[in-house]
Amino acid sequence: MHRINSLKHLALLGALKKPVKISSSEFTRYTSTGSKTAARILKQLEEEGLIDRLIIPEGQMISITEKGRKWLESEFSDYKHIFCGDEDKIELYGNVITGLGEGQYYIAQDGYGSQFEEKLDFKPYPGTLNVRLTSHSADIQKRKSQKNIIPISGFTDGQRTFGGCNCYFVEVEGVRGAVVTPERSHYPHDLLEIISPVHLRKTLELNDGDEVKIMIEDRSACE
Repeated sequence: MHRINSLKHLALLGALKKPVKISSSEFTRYTSTGSKTAARILKQLEEEGLIDRLIIPEGQMISITEKGRKWLESEFSDYKHIFCGDEDKIELYGNVITGLGEGQYYIAQDGYGSQFEEKLDFKPYPGTLNVRLTSHSADIQKRKSQKNIIPISGFTDGQRTFGGCNCYFVEVEGVRGAVVTPERSHYPHDLLEIISPVHLRKTLELNDGDEVKIMIEDRSACE
């Protein structure tokens, strides 16, 4: 219980986005314990890989790791299930395919990258996972994915113009990410290009032809 509550309070202080400075004695305000216990809790979180910690003269700089984020997301998912049921998750299935290799080039453009970090709250791995949906899933995706669109604006780098695109949050076999769809009408609705903070192919050990489950997150379902 101490661990998840401590992670929650660190997240509220901003430790998901950047390191925050806090001493063990200051942290007692959030743990309702003595300073020694608070220090022990922070040490335990670090040993379990849930936070990164840098000791400085004024205290310590703490940031929540990706593992810690997943703990919080799991807790959040439990509460959403309690209060909202499972209606906020839309299940899709498809098969991994090889893309044209353009994903890495576009994701690496600063004009896109800065918007992804701001609006999606993660820095994408430079590349996309390409998935061809089954016909049934493609029909579902076409109807449901428009509900939680996050627009990414086009831009110019002084030499060429890059068009805008739309994103929506997904999970691929439990790993968080987002589908990116260029703003062009002829883009096939059965093809998904997915970005993530991690290299999805390596993380999930995927090869061409492998089937994957993709969950569209309906963030408006419990509002």
